[in-house]
Amino acid sequence: MNLRILHISTRLIQGGSQENTILSCEGQAELGHEVHLAYGPIFGPEGTMLDRVHSFRTREDQSIGAHEVPHMVREIAPIKDAKCYLELKRLIHDLEPDIVHTHSSKAGILGRAAAWSVYKNSKNKRPAVIHTIHGPPFHKYLNSTKNTLYIASEQFAAKRCHAIVSVADAMIEQFLGAKIGDESQYVTVRSGMEVEKFLQPEPGEDRASMRARLGFTDDDFVIGTVARLAEHKGHDDILDGLANDLRANPNWKLLWIGNGWWADRLLGRVKELGLENQVVSTGLVAQDKVASMMRAMDVLLHPSYREGLPRTVPQALLCSVPVAATTTDGTPEVCIDPGTDPKNATGVLFPVANPTALRDAVCWLHDHPKEREAMGQRGRVMCASMFSAQTMVNGLEKVYADALSRC
Repeated sequence: MNLRILHISTRLIQGGSQENTILSCEGQAELGHEVHLAYGPIFGPEGTMLDRVHSFRTREDQSIGAHEVPHMVREIAPIKDAKCYLELKRLIHDLEPDIVHTHSSKAGILGRAAAWSVYKNSKNKRPAVIHTIHGPPFHKYLNSTKNTLYIASEQFAAKRCHAIVSVADAMIEQFLGAKIGDESQYVTVRSGMEVEKFLQPEPGEDRASMRARLGFTDDDFVIGTVARLAEHKGHDDILDGLANDLRANPNWKLLWIGNGWWADRLLGRVKELGLENQVVSTGLVAQDKVASMMRAMDVLLHPSYREGLPRTVPQALLCSVPVAATTTDGTPEVCIDPGTDPKNATGVLFPVANPTALRDAVCWLHDHPKEREAMGQRGRVMCASMFSAQTMVNGLEKVYADALSRC
């Protein structure tokens, strides 16, 4: 049965949840569904994925309907939020979708409220309302007032949807622990990606070519990070933990892929530490070029304070690059530590906000090249099927069918 599906996302910047959403839209359109995507205004240094939405066409020349919601903003803004709610409600009423699928916190709360209002007043009991958790909006780094507000908002929104998809098992536990929703609503569907781009390099984008292009030699030990240069991504911890080792080992190099509001400050710290010759910062890189950059790495370092399940971890493993990462949220479901499961290890975990443990993890990987190679190969095999976009789309088809059966 072909469906009319409306996805709602807060911002279409270059990011993991946005890529997940767009790949869902593309895969569903290829299956013959009529797919629409609503989003808020896009601005700032974090890039945009809107061009990909506009340029997409299926084999039958079907496009994705794109709808900007003028008052959809990330921050808490009561007047804009009220206007956004009405805009979403009007869009849902006009489109008459079978499915409304929301993504991210703000779009998830306002989108579910608007969709549920339409659902409750619909004679044919449509749309079914689905939400995907890409990362928890509440966390210990927020003040208690905001955390209380976010948890209450998620509790409110969970009562206004038929199913809640999570990209990691860990977040289901966190949300249920915060008394958000009912266990029967939750299902894990891993965040899909275009695995072929990571498994098979394009001509001129193999490891040796990319290292040469970026100015690395065969003897360099390249520690790569793919993340926005922003709060809670851990770049300061990298500098705090590795500055002395970088000075002592001129062949140790940092490769920072990404841009963000903290770029000037972080690169200023690099200069103050005298490390400008050992840090390569690429700025914003097109999504389809991330894989080639990753192949230049010896280790992916992901010191983020909070994530859902960071896409960069399986992406690096698909490129046979082992991982050093924090234990936050769903990361341990992919970065398997040798202390937990030595036969299936794919990387080394360390606690959040611990530069010393970060350093120990990186040093261990540097000092164990054979184990490093084995980890990358294991991760490549594990992630090839687990994180394919088609596996995700197939999983969402089952979620939609189940939700519609309960409408």
